[in-house]
Amino acid sequence: MSSRPITEDDLNGLLDRTLDPARHAEVIAYLDAHPDVAQRIALHSEQADMLRAAFAPVIDEPVPTELDLSRMIEARHRPRRAPRWAMAAAAVLLLSVGAAGGWSLRGMTPPTSEGAQALAREAAASYATYAPDQVRPVEIRASDRDVLAAWTTKRIGRPIGIPDLTAAGYRLMGGRVVPTEHGPAALFMYDDDRGTRLVMLARPMRSERDVPMVPHADGDLNGLAWADRGLGYSLVGAIAPDRLHPLADEMRRQIRSEA
Repeated sequence: MSSRPITEDDLNGLLDRTLDPARHAEVIAYLDAHPDVAQRIALHSEQADMLRAAFAPVIDEPVPTELDLSRMIEARHRPRRAPRWAMAAAAVLLLSVGAAGGWSLRGMTPPTSEGAQALAREAAASYATYAPDQVRPVEIRASDRDVLAAWTTKRIGRPIGIPDLTAAGYRLMGGRVVPTEHGPAALFMYDDDRGTRLVMLARPMRSERDVPMVPHADGDLNGLAWADRGLGYSLVGAIAPDRLHPLADEMRRQIRSEA
């Protein structure tokens, strides 16, 4: 691995998807070790996606006939409202300035309602609903793992890897499909046979952008959320962050190896 320090250019390159694979891996590893920076990067990524979505109707319009040179000369002295191409150019400029401004003001920006932050809230809500259930916490048990994998794939629309945490002391209990504000999500539950349960929530993200691992907390509940290849994941549990992080790292490693 390179010994070059991670710079703001590298962080911007991660957001713009301009890093080569080796440098991309180094930046992701750096963000895993610096959760405060990872959280700012995740928020900035979500802001850029929202700007693109907001101005897509204008930016994606075909070039209008007003750009014909003869028409432009003819209308030169005739007052008229701003042409659509100017609106498109302004939208592109606003998108660029907004993205740069979001980065420069990253410490002053409130959380957005999309992306990793929304996924984290959904995972915490699912944990609060199903983890305490002593009768039917899951719909399909681990003994029917293949059925569970096929069902979640059908409902989510994409294959969702089911990590194995046996080596870390947590057995798969099973899973279910749960509703969220952003569509159905797959829920997988784990137990250490001493009453400690973990929940992993997974669903498609609005953007294909990768998001580094971002910590989140809600009272005694801790979690980590991230996104890879258009799928978002959040692992939550009532255990200390330093115990949860290695489990999330192992889950992400297994999911990536299966992709």
